[in-house]
Parts: sequence; structure tokens; C-alpha cells
Amino acid sequence: HMADVELLLKLLHRLVDDGHTVIVIEHNLSVIAEADYIVDLGPEAGDAGGEIVVTGTPEQVARNRVSRTAPFLKKVLRVGTKERKRTPTLSS
Repeated sequence: HMADVELLLKLLHRLVDDGHTVIVIEHNLSVIAEADYIVDLGPEAGDAGGEIVVTGTPEQVARNRVSRTAPFLKKVLRVGTKERKRTPTLSS
């Protein structure tokens, strides 16, 4: 289903490029790696989770020593060594 993921990413990028805010809840690391900003919840699932473990760009999250997502995200980021095209912007 990688073709579906690629299509989804194209559509999400188009929405963001057109000025829209997109919030995605996702477990697919390829999608997470494309995010401008991540809020990693955990540390476990269910009753043992729900806390914010780390926030930041994919690169920042991948360097976090507490996040259980970090080591897996780090591998995906190494494989996809393309330069990030967008700079995340946060507004309050």
C-alpha cells in the first residue's frame, strides 16, 4: 500500500502548500517523517499513555532519548536522506 501512502502525502503537501493547516494522527513512519511538526504521545498505549513525550520536527523527535518512536523514526529518516523542503511554522 505504499502507493496509497505516496498519494496521501502528495495530497497533504498540496493542502499545506495552499496555506491549510493539517493535523494527522498516524502510525506510519513514512508519513510521520514527512511532518512539519510532531507531537509524540505515550509512553505506552491505552491507560499507560496519553502523555506528551516529545514535540518537534522529525529530526528533533528522532534524537530524543525518551521517545519510543525515536529509534524507528531515525531509521526512516536515514533511508530518506532528502533535504526538508519546508520550514515548520507554528502560530498561536
